[in-house]
Amino acid sequence: MLCRSEARWGRSMHCAGGVAARCCDLALVASCAVLLAACARSTPDDAGNPDEWPHYGGDAGGSRYSSIDQIDAGNVSRLAVAWTFSTGDVSHDPGQEAQGPCGSCHTGDVKFEATPIVADGRLLVSTPLNRIIALDPATGRELWRFDPRVRLDMDRNEGFVSRGVAWWKGPGEAGTLCAQRVFLGTIEARLHAVDAATGQPCPDFGDGGTVRLDVGVGRVEDGQYGVTSPPVIVRDVVVVGSSLGDNRRVDMERGSVRGFDVRSGRLLWAWDPIPRSASDPMYASWSVEAAAVTGGANAWAPMSADVARDLVFVPTGSAAPDYFGGQRPGDNRYANSVVALRATTGEVAWHFQVVHHDVWDYDVAAQPTLVTVTRDGATVPAVVVATKQGFLFVLHRETGTPLFPVEERPVPQSTVPGEVLSPTQPFPVLPEPLHPFGIAPEDAFGLTDADRAACRALLAGLDWRGMYTPPGFDGNLMYPGYAGGINWGGVAIDEHRRWAVMNVMRLPFQVRLHRRTDPGRGNQLGTPYEMTRSMIASPSGLPCSPPPWSTLVAVDLDTGEKRWEVPLGRMPALVRAGVPGVERMGSPSIGGPLVTAGGLVFIGAAMDDVLRAFDIETGRELWQGPLPAGGQATPMTYRIGGRQYVVIAAGGHGSLGTTRGDYLVAFALPPQ
Repeated sequence: MLCRSEARWGRSMHCAGGVAARCCDLALVASCAVLLAACARSTPDDAGNPDEWPHYGGDAGGSRYSSIDQIDAGNVSRLAVAWTFSTGDVSHDPGQEAQGPCGSCHTGDVKFEATPIVADGRLLVSTPLNRIIALDPATGRELWRFDPRVRLDMDRNEGFVSRGVAWWKGPGEAGTLCAQRVFLGTIEARLHAVDAATGQPCPDFGDGGTVRLDVGVGRVEDGQYGVTSPPVIVRDVVVVGSSLGDNRRVDMERGSVRGFDVRSGRLLWAWDPIPRSASDPMYASWSVEAAAVTGGANAWAPMSADVARDLVFVPTGSAAPDYFGGQRPGDNRYANSVVALRATTGEVAWHFQVVHHDVWDYDVAAQPTLVTVTRDGATVPAVVVATKQGFLFVLHRETGTPLFPVEERPVPQSTVPGEVLSPTQPFPVLPEPLHPFGIAPEDAFGLTDADRAACRALLAGLDWRGMYTPPGFDGNLMYPGYAGGINWGGVAIDEHRRWAVMNVMRLPFQVRLHRRTDPGRGNQLGTPYEMTRSMIASPSGLPCSPPPWSTLVAVDLDTGEKRWEVPLGRMPALVRAGVPGVERMGSPSIGGPLVTAGGLVFIGAAMDDVLRAFDIETGRELWQGPLPAGGQATPMTYRIGGRQYVVIAAGGHGSLGTTRGDYLVAFALPPQ
């Protein structure tokens, strides 16, 4: 690590001496000068106020942990709704499916996945329609809103979604316009900077407060390129990724990650996860032709940062297209990886690839999570990479070296003409996989004999030769599926116990390749094959996989051992039908957990429109709070006026079919 600071990753770097004293190697002088200059420009405190929640993941490292302990196992049963706020994105009139601003949305897939932040006394949240709204965190009263007016009449491959905003505080005097800034990347590929106090655009940032992101990334199709996750900020650099409409063509938009000056909006650097130059050491993992034209491998998921080490941790997706890679031979690095970039320059510090030559859509969907673990009595800075396959890779944060053994194991090979897969894939020895591999036909689930028979027949007709069985003409079983496993909800860290907590979804999918009949139509253009994919379900619509369909899991990161695992959620239809044992079946889940020093894990995510609290020690469910719509988001917490609040977005999710809405709901203990 260049110019290491004594500061812990979650604290600010002390530039007066701490860095300079370590710049003793002449080979590091230039790099140290960059860091020292950055320190001179501003001195943000990454740790911030422990009563606030200034980052999407709580802190820059994405721990989703709060040291507030007012709410605990002894009083959580007394939690009640403190306030509810409606953003106005979706109408709540009975019988009206999509009125209000989204009455004209071309797609009904509006997903309120945001986690609010609380910084300097304001709660800041983004909505699916890319509005930024500031609220009084004690009352839910609106203070201001910013509306970039994205087009609602356009088909958007990924729907309408925004997971959050980023906040920056400069050294300027309080009250100065844009001394504090809120940054939002939009589904229309714009990066907006607004004043945190008023919501007014920052006139010195880009063009009147806006920077265009749809330039320098190749040919951009309408509605197919934008941003869905919050930027990450390291000192005076705001870093942003992108979301692409999957599976359209080989030469999709580039998945560039870019760093901009927080004040001027000037582009400081751009990094392409597909190496285009022979000077890049990973260029050899591509053919010359593929490296020149292949798109994707973008970082659509949330990123994290180690401010003291000047590192941004970038989770990358698969290279285009997702399910056939014959035109892109090789491992395709830096796709399907966590990549540590120097925040000031965009240079690669290290990378770790979790899937070689992906044809399963196994993006790294979870935010890389920074944690300190113990090895042989010493503390080690680590990053946890959770995957759709249900793997946890625990890596040294400064080098990317695995802290538990990782084995390259032989995997099934493709029978599709033109496809050449990697002969092996990486499997962590510890922690053990959190998702089962494959489903034997005799283990198929069904509420009735007819359902079970139908599921058995479906499973028996699919190709399954073990984990990483590739797509083919007869269809393959994907279990874990391309939705996870562990998706963008990621993991939460109990910093005291050094445990990771996450929800793991268990749904079976199939993917089929079809020989192309029209070279100019269909998906995966530029390849010989189109694809279709679907969940494997019974005639009644339930998954063919045995329940539970989601679990909540705790893993000890010091030892790699699973501490506990419990079903998460309930299927409303099964509850209404009085199906016995429904509490053990769980439900599909989208969202993530929050861990607090009160010994609690909070999570929504499931299909039954509730927020739950679990005992961190045992996994026992302690409390449920009803929500007005689906809680397919990640909760957060803060304390103001001596009172702790837990807040979650409740807006439903088109993919799960949960109750729609546009609410923020805050829970708290009754006032003293």
